[in-house]
Formats: sequence, structure tokens, C-alpha cells
Amino acid sequence: MIFSSHWAAAQYDVPLYASYTTTAERAKLYNRLVHYSIESGLSLALSDSTEENWENAFYAIEFLLYQSPFTNAKVRLAFDSIETRSPDFQKSLLELGYSNYPFAFSRQVTGLLKATTDPKVFALCAEYLCQQSSGGAVVDSITTLLASKFGDQEALDPVLYMLQVHLFQKKDGPVFLPGQLLQSLLSPRFLPGQIVMYSLQRKNRDFPGIVLVRNREGHFIRDSDGMVFSVPQLARSISNLPFYLRNGNTPQGIYAMHGFGVSMSNFIGPTANVQLSMPVESSPRDFAGDSSLSDSTWSLEDYKQFLPGELSNFLPLFYSYYAGLAGRREIIAHGTAIDPKIYVHQPYFPMTPSEGCLSTKEFWNGKRTESDQQKLVNALLQAGGAKGYCLVIELDDRQSAVTLKDVLPFIGDR
Repeated sequence: MIFSSHWAAAQYDVPLYASYTTTAERAKLYNRLVHYSIESGLSLALSDSTEENWENAFYAIEFLLYQSPFTNAKVRLAFDSIETRSPDFQKSLLELGYSNYPFAFSRQVTGLLKATTDPKVFALCAEYLCQQSSGGAVVDSITTLLASKFGDQEALDPVLYMLQVHLFQKKDGPVFLPGQLLQSLLSPRFLPGQIVMYSLQRKNRDFPGIVLVRNREGHFIRDSDGMVFSVPQLARSISNLPFYLRNGNTPQGIYAMHGFGVSMSNFIGPTANVQLSMPVESSPRDFAGDSSLSDSTWSLEDYKQFLPGELSNFLPLFYSYYAGLAGRREIIAHGTAIDPKIYVHQPYFPMTPSEGCLSTKEFWNGKRTESDQQKLVNALLQAGGAKGYCLVIELDDRQSAVTLKDVLPFIGDR
């Protein structure tokens, strides 16, 4: 078939070795995190000077999904004094509480919600309490407190504005694209002449999505069998926090795609990654790839230029813009060198979550034995490279992984 020769020409698959992915080295890392980051860090008396040690322990607990009577007692001690701690410590502890202890500390979090004047701390408290209850009373009380505590700031601060949007959705339900508008985004009319990487997700990020690649001519890359190329892609962070908060899930919306990179992180691994930036994270000139632009300040109108007219007011497509305003940075599309066995009981296994990036499945044991990330890199090379745009969009709230079958009805060049 004609696709076979094109696919083979784009292949780039260098054998890779990473010593830190062997079974022995992974066991050493696990023991170091438990004994030094967690147990040693939490053995220090909690004070202003040891907060950072405790924060490092919180991250290790979150990453490993670790629990023991010792750590549970220490986390409870931290929550009992949370109102007296620094904002950075509060954010770190609330993130751990949201991910690992979702129902344990509502009393302490309610107290902090009422006391704090920090928008991000307030939002973390609100999200912690909201995940415990689908009832409108909790949402109503938080909405009232948000208005009374922050006033006009709730519409101006991107974190508070996105919290307000999320509270409305808790009561009214999420909004998804009708099929006709999804088809518009997948058509050559969207970002014409640009290479586009599509990450299509469920509302519940416990379930993996899929990633597709469209070339400059508007056609989707196909594999050697002539099928539209796709591999699973996880857009879930380890915290599973909402997208507008630090280390939250990958925001929906448009990203600029700036080429390939190689990470030095032992958690990401050496397979090539796709470099992305959100609006505000990069300048309008860099985001648009237009050297004639001189304005360094973003506006909603700037972002709307990248959307079809019929979608210029569809708020979920603006989430990457608001996440950039809120300070989120360095979201990329990468593979993984994390031991997937850590997450064997999670619905996304054998994929591994990140800190908010788009993550594909890889298996390592010293050598790289399987890599969906390399398949994605090859598909982008076949499309012409990794310069263009990425679109992340939630399809619906079905409780299952996205499959190519879900998407094919909306693609015109099958």
C-alpha cells in the first residue's frame, strides 16, 4: 500500500538504554523515596525551617500512592496545624489531601477555606470539599464565601474565575462539543496549513484518551495498514486536580508545538518528547509563529484568532489560555520511565500519570522494550515535524478509555 512506504520513510527509532529503569535500580529508587524522602523528612519536627522537607515527603507519598500508620499520623498532624503554615506548605499538603486523602480532613480544610486570603489556597480548599459531595449545598456555600471574601477579584483573578466556572459545572454539569462542532475541529478548516496533534480525552481523566496527528494538507497520518494512526495518551496528573491548579490535569485548549526535546528527568526518560507552550507562557509572536507581531501582552481576542468562528465562545477551548494566565508552565507530550507497577490497581494502568503533561505508554527494563511515544514521534515526522499546534479536547463523560472507533465518525478522510 502507498501508506507503507511513507510510514517507513518517517521512522526514527534509535535503540535506547536507561540504567535507572532496571528492576534493581527501580527498587533502589523506591527504597530511597520511602526511607529518605518520606520517613526521614517526616521524622523532623514540623517548623518553618523543616516545611520543605515535609513538602518533599508529601510529593513522594503522592507519587508512590504510599500509606503507612506512620505517614498517616504525620499527615494528620500537618492538617491539624495547616492554618498556621506557609501558603506553599498549605498548597502542597492540600494537593496530597486531594489525591490521597479525599475524605479525611474536611474539618481542617473548611477552617482554612474560611481563614485564607490566598486565591490558590482557597481554590484548593474548595476543590477538596467539592470532590466529597455532589450536593448543591456545599457548592452554594463555597460560591457565597467566594463572592464575599474576594468581591470583584473573583472575575479578574484567573484561578478564582476558573474556580467559579468549575462550581457552576458542579451544579449544571460539564459542557461538551456537539458532534458537528467536533467535526469542525478535526477538519482541514481548523488551523489550515498547520500540523496538528489532537489529544482526545474523557472528562474523567482516569481513563486514557488517544492522540492523532494531522498533516499540513489536513489529512490524518495513517499506519502501515492504512488505518488512521493513534496511540493511547494519558492527560491525568498524579494529583487529578482540576486543570487550572498547579500539577492539575492537562487543560483543554490549544497549545503551540515547538519541536522535539529530550528530557534529563529519570521519570520521563530519554525518548524524544514534544515541546508545547500555552498562551501567556509564550508570547503571541512565538505562539503564532509570526515574527511581524510585536505585542507581548495576551488578550482573549488574540486567542480567538486560532478558533473557528462558531467556537469562539466555547469556554472549554479557552482553558489552556486561562491556565497560562494562572501560571501553569512546561506542559509537554512525553513518554515515561516510571515503573508502571506502582499504579497496577489504578484504572489507567499500565500508563503512568504525570504532573499535568500528556503521557504515553512505554516499557523499560534497562532497554526500551515498547514505546508509544516513539510511535507518536514517528507519526509527527511523517506529518512534517513537530512544529504546529496541539489541541486537547474532552469528548464526553463516558467511563471508558477513548478508542479510535469513537473518533472515526468525525474524521472526513477515512
